[in-house]
Amino acid sequence: MKAVMKTAPGYDNMELDSIEEPKAASGQVKIKVEYTGICGTDMHTFSGQYRNSKTPLVLGHEFSGTVVEVGENVTKVKVGDRVTSETTFETCGECEYCREKDYNLCSNRKGIGTQVNGSFAEYVVSREESVHKLPDNVSFEAASLTEPLACCVHAALEKTTIEKDDKVLVFGPGPIGLLQCQVIKAQGAFVILAGITKDAKRLELAKSLGVDVVVDIQKESLEEVVMKHTNGYGVDKLFECSGAVPALNQGLPLVRKKGTFVQVGIFAEKLNPLDQESIIQRELTYVGTRSQKPSSWPIALNLLAEGKINADKMITKVVPLEQWREGFDAVRSGDQIKVLVQS
Repeated sequence: MKAVMKTAPGYDNMELDSIEEPKAASGQVKIKVEYTGICGTDMHTFSGQYRNSKTPLVLGHEFSGTVVEVGENVTKVKVGDRVTSETTFETCGECEYCREKDYNLCSNRKGIGTQVNGSFAEYVVSREESVHKLPDNVSFEAASLTEPLACCVHAALEKTTIEKDDKVLVFGPGPIGLLQCQVIKAQGAFVILAGITKDAKRLELAKSLGVDVVVDIQKESLEEVVMKHTNGYGVDKLFECSGAVPALNQGLPLVRKKGTFVQVGIFAEKLNPLDQESIIQRELTYVGTRSQKPSSWPIALNLLAEGKINADKMITKVVPLEQWREGFDAVRSGDQIKVLVQS
């Protein structure tokens, strides 16, 4: 079958190759891939910055498709089912995190597209436990956004809660930030989204997705906007989705005392300057959130089925598998929101 391989560590070292078609072993499901979203992790792997990927490896982990084969002992899905899949392929099954189904925290976890072959291919294999059937009204295209959407669900609805009266600030109008806004809006909260001048098109898109206020922090005072809409107290919750240290430290003083700051974006460096005084003096709760876990997925699929997430506006370019490099180039240009590869 055709597959996009990361052949060796370092910059690029990626090519469309022909490899053996996988088979579904016991407890596994073979899926004919329809669409795969290009994720930031894929881009970091392309550039050689993501160290967790082994090589050679088929990348891709945000996908949808149709079941074409099931292994022995598979009972919950059948050939012909329309599905998506969690990225978890293997865990130790013994640690306390696995026992609680917090697979995202298992130290021995292996993920699709990072440690085992992923979905930039004609076929991909997943374990039955990770596979989710698609609601009838959710398209293959929309379903390929389930994984990043599940990450946002985990951040907003599992690591904290959103009340309908909450005033919430989100930093970063990238795909995760825009999905995060929609998850929060689905709970009835008031959302302010902050970006920079080069994000102008994304900020405009955010308005059409229901975001209440957008702010170009290079042209407006974010503090003035936040205080205007919060009676001078600051936001109840803040979701930092940009992975930018300046955004982190600009945001901390804008959270109301006893409020919650959720760190969704990943920083380039392990250690960064942090405004600890704002955390301490304002008695903030600073929350880390990593990926997603099984409970995040049904919630994400339900949001898609109910039309609470506008996937069509998020998907701005689709390329065939053979033109995967055009898709990666489009993501790198910064002009697109979500780029899909069609297998």
